[in-house]
Amino acid sequence: MVNVIGLGYIGLPTALMMASHGVEVVGTDYNKELVATLNAGHTTFKEDGLEELFQEALSAGIKFSTEYQVTDIYIVSVPTPYDKFSKKVDACYVVAAVKSVLKVAPKGATIVVESTVSPGTMEKFVRPAVEENGFVIGKDIHLVHAPERIIPGNMVYELLYNNRTIGADDRAIGEKIKGLYSSFCQGEIVVTDIKTAEMTKVVENTFRAVNIAFANELARICRHDNMDVYEIIKICNMHPRVNILQPGPGVGGHCISVDPWFLVGDYPSLAKVIDESMKTNDSQPDFVLNRIYEIMKENKMTDVERVGLYGLTYKENVDDMRESPTLQLLESQERHLATGLKVYDPFVEKDVVDNQYHDLDKFLADVDMVVIMVKHNEIKDNMKKLKGKVVLDCHNIINLPGVYHI
Repeated sequence: MVNVIGLGYIGLPTALMMASHGVEVVGTDYNKELVATLNAGHTTFKEDGLEELFQEALSAGIKFSTEYQVTDIYIVSVPTPYDKFSKKVDACYVVAAVKSVLKVAPKGATIVVESTVSPGTMEKFVRPAVEENGFVIGKDIHLVHAPERIIPGNMVYELLYNNRTIGADDRAIGEKIKGLYSSFCQGEIVVTDIKTAEMTKVVENTFRAVNIAFANELARICRHDNMDVYEIIKICNMHPRVNILQPGPGVGGHCISVDPWFLVGDYPSLAKVIDESMKTNDSQPDFVLNRIYEIMKENKMTDVERVGLYGLTYKENVDDMRESPTLQLLESQERHLATGLKVYDPFVEKDVVDNQYHDLDKFLADVDMVVIMVKHNEIKDNMKKLKGKVVLDCHNIINLPGVYHI
């Protein structure tokens, strides 16, 4: 039996996937309300294919509890926030989960940490926590790091087909855990050491963050001299060795917007390009805010309450708002003692910010200017409803005359 600790955006799909492929699974989370919701037969967030997977897992006998189980394999999938001042990973949730596991784990059990951590986190924080509780690593307890590599909006598919990395002290233990993930993963699974596994996940997201920053910086350069950044990128990408990404309103989610800071925090004198790239991405919502100001001025608009932000989530067609550019923009506006922007997102059903709408037509009726912060399918399908509005399209998806871009 496998005990999956943490039933959020990563832990829940992982638990469901294993259960639906014949693995006996108990999912554990300290959040009693979340566990009650799952036990009542309801998922806790929206994701393509998740409901079907949930039903398959229920049929296969998956259980949910607030209690840690006595078993031989634990998968820890809890959040790893970072300190915004020091830029270092905060491993407190991982350590707390491991300590709770140790209270019930039999000798010889394996603890697999799926949570994304910076290189050396297992060595600096997890190993000491195990040893302080009187366990001998490699004998009483085995440690493995198996970082997740999936993205909201495509989780079920990527769990099945993405390649994976398993980091372990003992090759035999690594192969054992590889066998577990092979129950559902059809991608290649590489077994390596723990620190390499830690580094590879962070480097993957850092590579993407740096490339996004290049596109965002290019957009700013082109805006300065009134050049079409999208046309320039299109032509440049015709070169066989060039692949520039598209600029946007910022970077969100709990991977690309967070993981690169781990390297900056641990290697401040070495991670210079990464540091500047992250600063560029973090300041992109402010750049969008300034574009709103410029466009309002050009159109002689003075009432900020007639401006609406379309999209609250960090990416399209999901309900995940973690670190979203829209939230960053609203925070920036508040810091400047200004408020009033209206907000709408079809995937966010509860009120999470001021002036939030839950109906597209009512939202559009109350604004003169629409800022496309997220490229949900809904707005693509209802593009004609934007006619007559001033539109700032941060994703280059609105095919109407007179549309502004970042």
